[in-house]
Amino acid sequence: MDLSARSKVLVQGIAGALGSLYTARMRAYGTSIVAGVSPGHGGQVLEGVPVFDLVEQAIATAGPVDAAVILVEPYRMLDAALEAIAAGIRHLVLVTEGVPPLDMVKLLHIAERTDTLVVGPDSPGIILPGKILLGTYPAELYSPGRIGLISRSGTLTHEIALHLTQAELGQSIAVGIGGDRIVGSSFQQWLQILDEDDQTEAIVLVGEIGGNSEEEAARYIVEAIDKPVIAYIAGRTAPKNHRMGHAGAIIASLVAGWGSEIGTPDSKVTAFQKAGIPVADRPSDIPSLLKQALRI
Repeated sequence: MDLSARSKVLVQGIAGALGSLYTARMRAYGTSIVAGVSPGHGGQVLEGVPVFDLVEQAIATAGPVDAAVILVEPYRMLDAALEAIAAGIRHLVLVTEGVPPLDMVKLLHIAERTDTLVVGPDSPGIILPGKILLGTYPAELYSPGRIGLISRSGTLTHEIALHLTQAELGQSIAVGIGGDRIVGSSFQQWLQILDEDDQTEAIVLVGEIGGNSEEEAARYIVEAIDKPVIAYIAGRTAPKNHRMGHAGAIIASLVAGWGSEIGTPDSKVTAFQKAGIPVADRPSDIPSLLKQALRI
């Protein structure tokens, strides 16, 4: 991940209601949006951005692009993402939710072969506070600093960022990995990225009930991460008798030794506790746990 304030950005779906809204917000933050793509709208200028029918036309005019923010309908997401990859764009932010799972499977196979970093779908995107905004973040809640924030939740990420900002714990980056059943980049990938990032001193990981990504992240932190990590699990008040995982995750949990209650808040909290990772009871507890970990 080599995004910076100088990165050039393209918005796919710029002519849609969400595309025009968030393009304006990203530009107001200082993001360098050099082109937009919406078939049938080529030749227009929307929110001060030239619009093209095809990504290759945008690249031919604007030059190489570092990242694409994609705000198209769910069933058009795969075509849009593949068009961006074919044009050489290697950072994709998929904001749209409800992308068909088989479309994501196809996309991730191609992304792996082309070394493309996919964030989302159903993601608020990426923000490097004070530098660049890719997605739908309310930027006023974020402040520059040295705390990395990785989250499965959208709105909860913003609440935690506000608590960090109020505690004078600015953020180096915030990433919403997405809330759909199949997403691109994982907790493990972003943990590795932030562990190697010179601008990040500590990491906050925000998980949710369902699936097994938090349990896997806890194991990965023990094995590979050197920086302090603080965890928070959303949904801990959900009904205890309602299983939120899926069959494959449940079987995998038995093999891995995490227990049969994979996907529940207790399973996730226990996984982090076994790994020696502090777990906040409330979002407002995160700043104090970070200060203890950083000894400040």
